[in-house]
Amino acid sequence: MTAASRTRGPLRFGVCLAPDSSAPLMRIAQDADRFGLDLLGVRDQPYRRGTADALTLLASVLAGTSRIRVLPAVACLPLRPPAALAKAIATMDRLSGGRVELGLGAGAAPDGIEAYGGARLSGAAARRALEEAVQIIRLHWSDQTGLRFQGEHYRFAAAQAGPLPAGQIGIWLGVTGPLGLDLAGRVADGWIAPSSLVPPKRLADGRRRLDDAAARAGRDPAGIRRVYVLEGAFDGRDSRGFLHGPPRQWVYELTELAVGHGVDTFLFAGDPEHLPTFAMEVVPAVREQVARERAGALQP
Repeated sequence: MTAASRTRGPLRFGVCLAPDSSAPLMRIAQDADRFGLDLLGVRDQPYRRGTADALTLLASVLAGTSRIRVLPAVACLPLRPPAALAKAIATMDRLSGGRVELGLGAGAAPDGIEAYGGARLSGAAARRALEEAVQIIRLHWSDQTGLRFQGEHYRFAAAQAGPLPAGQIGIWLGVTGPLGLDLAGRVADGWIAPSSLVPPKRLADGRRRLDDAAARAGRDPAGIRRVYVLEGAFDGRDSRGFLHGPPRQWVYELTELAVGHGVDTFLFAGDPEHLPTFAMEVVPAVREQVARERAGALQP
């Protein structure tokens, strides 16, 4: 076990939904809340046919649940002006008593974004826009007055900020490349990585890059959440590869991700019909096993 993994905070578990408007989204959300999961994320894909609006869905989930926290996972920045996004997220946080986080991404579907009226940006330009957006959102959530921001991609001017969120909202960036990880290490409160794009063999390198960037910026790397989106399936009794196997395989693999790779937050993105298996079988077993291994590592 590394020093970084020993310093991670409490584990969090949740579900990440595709906003398929034909699916029983509210039932799934209420089940996740009832099962005691910590987080519910919704992919923001407005350019896809048949999808629900992510922010509207999240607001409905907050109204229909009592404890679970929600986040866009991740908000599509090219179609969500940052000042308006900041106001929407802060409003939901206030109305829910502080149950909102913000996942934010530069936009992973340039054709769809362009078709919906958003700008098609190069990788470097998209990262600069993402960094500017983080600055604007934090300004909007401050108690400052006479706010002005003039960037390459965004401008912002307001006599006063607000509304203030009920509490401190984390900004978690959905990035996968080295330069995106450098950005997350400098400015973000968390890193969201999908398992399909960042398998374990890439996760270790990504974590090191994130930690190094945070340290260079004078930040404590341990304060950055590591959110892993579990794009797998429960497949009978036999393993068919990473995150494709029976619950006991998931327990082993998630424990290794937490202990060996410093992941502290897991979002289940598999078939929602298997959510009870994840929440009731896998989650408590992982919590128990990780606690046991962490305690054992601290023994002299």
